[in-house]
Amino acid sequence: MKEKSLLGKRAFIAGVGDDQGYGFAIAKALAEEGATILFGTWTPILKIFQTSWDMGKFDASRKLSDGTLLQVEKVYALDALFDTPEEVPEDVRNNKRYQGVGGYTVSEVAKKVEEDFGSIDILVHSLANGPEVKKPLLETSRAGYLAAISSSSYSFVSLVKHFGPFMPPNSSALTLSYIAAERVIPGYGGGMSSAKAALESDTKTLAFEAGQKWQIRINCISAGPLSSRAARAIGFIDKMIDYSKANAPLEKDLWSDEVGAAAAFLLSEKASAITGVTLYVDNGLHAMGLALNSPSIATPILYHS
Repeated sequence: MKEKSLLGKRAFIAGVGDDQGYGFAIAKALAEEGATILFGTWTPILKIFQTSWDMGKFDASRKLSDGTLLQVEKVYALDALFDTPEEVPEDVRNNKRYQGVGGYTVSEVAKKVEEDFGSIDILVHSLANGPEVKKPLLETSRAGYLAAISSSSYSFVSLVKHFGPFMPPNSSALTLSYIAAERVIPGYGGGMSSAKAALESDTKTLAFEAGQKWQIRINCISAGPLSSRAARAIGFIDKMIDYSKANAPLEKDLWSDEVGAAAAFLLSEKASAITGVTLYVDNGLHAMGLALNSPSIATPILYHS
């Protein structure tokens, strides 16, 4: 029987709100390796998520390789825009989707997790939001830009800051980026490309600081496009997927479980000397400097045997 690399480890995954995104795929991959799973789900969709889970709507997606279903030890309401309850504005506190749900700021959730379990070994940041993502950068407001940075990149800093103190030495944390951090992706606006660039830079700095302070490894995966619920908000995700498949070195679909497998490796002791890295899991698209399906190329340059 294959030895499970994460047996006895506990993972907190922030940003899971359905069964479509990379966060859910990472949860499954970690569970396959023996980890116990906790979710942090955005407060406004918590009830919908829990109801769908309890009704079995995710059962097909939850199935693991041994036929059992992915189990989640606990789901916490989490709004990573806020570090402390004092920062939550009045209109958010009074919003009906927040009513009856207490302790959803990052510091409060971290305290709850520590009280419930004592420690965690793995922290995954799988959340991003840009309220003006469909706007070009030149048309993005200051508020929209700062919201994208706050939700999509500073939230990782905050999670590491508040969870790090009760993560034992040799624990690990992971975030998810996108090639727009380095290359121009027209249509991926609202400051989201800036947020991803900040996220990758922060990965390096956090690797140093959290490594020196707590002996925690910090890494990032730059994943290719996936037609998740969140990605569909961009409005042209299908075209991005088609472009990637047509131009990447590996002419194939990118599956969420491939990102999950890479995450499980980086979060395990098999990667014990790897920190501060952004690992591309995108069928190699990041390496390309020429679009093979460009109209400017009369004859596509292909190398099939």
